[in-house]
Amino acid sequence: MAATFTRMDESTAEQWAVIGQETAKNQGRVADRILMLLRSLGDITDGFATDQLTHCLQTATLAEQAGADAEVVVASLCHDIGKAISVPNHGAIAAEMLKPYVRTEVYHTILNHQDFQGRHYYGYFDRPTDLRERFRDEPWFALCERFTDDWDQVAFDPDGHTLPLEHFEPLVREVFARPRHIA
Repeated sequence: MAATFTRMDESTAEQWAVIGQETAKNQGRVADRILMLLRSLGDITDGFATDQLTHCLQTATLAEQAGADAEVVVASLCHDIGKAISVPNHGAIAAEMLKPYVRTEVYHTILNHQDFQGRHYYGYFDRPTDLRERFRDEPWFALCERFTDDWDQVAFDPDGHTLPLEHFEPLVREVFARPRHIA
């Protein structure tokens, strides 16, 4: 039964119990939407040698080959998913999408990956290349540094080893199966 309230301040615990059950029942659509957004990155190149889907697949392939756990591999796959919406704040978009499903260090890695990447290109835009240093004492610094330097910044090779999206689909479904917490 659908809730009948038209204002949240007039809702009941019973109505929210139904909403909670329906939301949980439909949790699988989260992975479906993530996969849809990832596929849409195949249309975006923005001047790079590969489309953004290939870049994300290569990044996830490298993470998996390095022995990263499921959350890190899925975050590597989804790190640029925000570019389906907006390039300037793509990291924040991706991080917020991942936040309920991954541990804190993974969230912060994706949230801040662009400034860590800046070491490799910000100078071309007259921006400081050492912005990552402000995070040096953070517990997630090493993961973000490894992610950006070992996997992300080297994943623009049209001939590079790239596992297909179908390979990662079970991991996407596993990680997005249920939130660790409500953000």
